[in-house]
Amino acid sequence: VYYDVRDKFKLSAQLTIRAIAKVCESYKRDKTIKPTFKPTGAIVYDQRILSFRKLEAISILTNSGRLTVPIRMGEYQKVRLDRIRGQADLILRNGIFYLMVVVEAPEASKVDAVGTLGVDLGIVYLATDNDGETFSGKQVDKVREKNATLRTDLQEANTPSAMRHLKRLSNREARFHRDINHIISRKIVAKAKDTRQAIDLEDLKGIRKSVTVRRTQRSRLHSWAFYQLRSFIEYKATIAGIPVILVNPRGTSHICPECGHNERANRPNRDTFRCVQCSFSDNADHIAAINIAARAVEVNQRIVACNEVKAITGIEMKHSYKPPVSTRGN
Repeated sequence: VYYDVRDKFKLSAQLTIRAIAKVCESYKRDKTIKPTFKPTGAIVYDQRILSFRKLEAISILTNSGRLTVPIRMGEYQKVRLDRIRGQADLILRNGIFYLMVVVEAPEASKVDAVGTLGVDLGIVYLATDNDGETFSGKQVDKVREKNATLRTDLQEANTPSAMRHLKRLSNREARFHRDINHIISRKIVAKAKDTRQAIDLEDLKGIRKSVTVRRTQRSRLHSWAFYQLRSFIEYKATIAGIPVILVNPRGTSHICPECGHNERANRPNRDTFRCVQCSFSDNADHIAAINIAARAVEVNQRIVACNEVKAITGIEMKHSYKPPVSTRGN
């Protein structure tokens, strides 16, 4: 493959290696879909083919040799350039080239957590913790519905100006979602740090395929950045020294925290939890957050126990968790 790519596209050795690596990474990311690549897709550079010339320019390898390209950045970026680590992505957005670099952020000393803060990520409430604090998605829904209507009108117009407006709308909506996720994740991490609690989250791998919602909620499920919010919480928690525990989400919305009864009928609708055995009721998202926190405690106890066994015997044990089996129904 290496020599075929070099001969066909006339790339340098390192650019060929980066191109092959990008294709392999794309296929490994989700093996259930076939990735597509655009002519103006992002290009990944490492330190061999891209370097900074102080704060004024970069030296970048191209098919025509090395080019020195002037750059512009804000003061926030300038003071962090000495922390650059690993690769950089060159992307083209609305006719402007942007260089996305990874910087190393100093981590705070690890917090010795004395409790756990279970957080359920959802649709109506974007996040709910086991204390009952919620982050509503109403504002996000209003913006999304407004943008969806405008997007339909622009697509029907199909004029050059409408297409330009459509691109600006897409970028604006992405920034709005990102800002909301930053605000929510910042508040969750701050609360965990102030109360010295670990943050407990559901492992969201495959959530879009496994979660079942009404037809009216499908667009919200697939457009809302579940993974982005969790990643924001994780990296902010890491910087703050807060432990993050990921748990199996199976059954967290069906188990009664009062009597332990586990049945799908405990959740008659999206928002309500009502135990069919003991009649305990509460908001369904709050129940899920409580169960996530409880499950994280069990996972943490298994990890501690396994580590103690390994320290004494040298034998490494698994600490997987299996949720309780339903006592009735499916």
